[in-house]
Amino acid sequence: MRQKSKFLRFIPVYVMMLPGLAYLFINNYMPLPGLVLAFKKYDARKGIYGSDWLGFQNFLYLFKTSDAWVITRNTILYNLAFIVVNTVFAIAVAIILCELAGRAKKFYQSAILLPNLISSVIVGYLVFAFLSAKNGFVNNTILPFFGKEAIAWYSEAKYWPFILIIVSAWKSVGYNCIIYLAAILGIDHGIYESARIDGASKWQQITQITLPLLRPTVIMLTLMAVGRMFYSDFGLFYQTPMNQGALYSTTNTIDTYVYRGLLQLGNISMSAAAGFYQSIVGFILVLGANMLVRRIDKDSALI
Repeated sequence: MRQKSKFLRFIPVYVMMLPGLAYLFINNYMPLPGLVLAFKKYDARKGIYGSDWLGFQNFLYLFKTSDAWVITRNTILYNLAFIVVNTVFAIAVAIILCELAGRAKKFYQSAILLPNLISSVIVGYLVFAFLSAKNGFVNNTILPFFGKEAIAWYSEAKYWPFILIIVSAWKSVGYNCIIYLAAILGIDHGIYESARIDGASKWQQITQITLPLLRPTVIMLTLMAVGRMFYSDFGLFYQTPMNQGALYSTTNTIDTYVYRGLLQLGNISMSAAAGFYQSIVGFILVLGANMLVRRIDKDSALI
């Protein structure tokens, strides 16, 4: 009887969970049987389970070409840079927002979150509006102001590591900032009051109180990002550089490489193999990173 009353009391909570559980089931669990495609030569006439078995041949697609090193290097290094840069800026902006009050805080929260709500496709065209060789804002306004000549941005690969890192930060800092902001607002205000009474400066409060208490949130978000290190923001790496062949050396990642290969070969099995490979490596990276965190600070590990 007691269990039944407890269940009835939490019915509203269960109802609120249903949309999220349905989404999780449809998008994460229903496709699992399709993983077998990674080991087969898919034929639509035979179906998924009737197609010929190939074993691990589809996985060789990612490693047999001369581009394998480039796409793997780009995928890993960009994601490492994104993790570091986006985390630092998100925490910095969250701390700044906490120092603002009232309407100013709400305004800046909306302003910083807005870019994150814009799709990658729109971001790609906004970047093009800045970097277009003929009509771009940078070439027509900023560079002439400093007496510099126009740059063919979409033909010069050397600039794009910096461009992509900046665009990624502009897209992602807003969302991460709100998470860190919520964590900071959850810190007991009395701790800061005690620190001020003891003569702690604002910088000392940040370094001795805010940052240490943010560590669990930083670790959690970092572990989630590490798990997706072998994935890349497809819109960022494909749409933002406008799929320019001259930029492939610095913009080509595993996702964009597989996509371009599918456009040319139409091989669904190879795409499934790439996704399976990325998921397995991501899972291993999360476990490895969590084990490392556990050895350093057991209380900060996820499990």
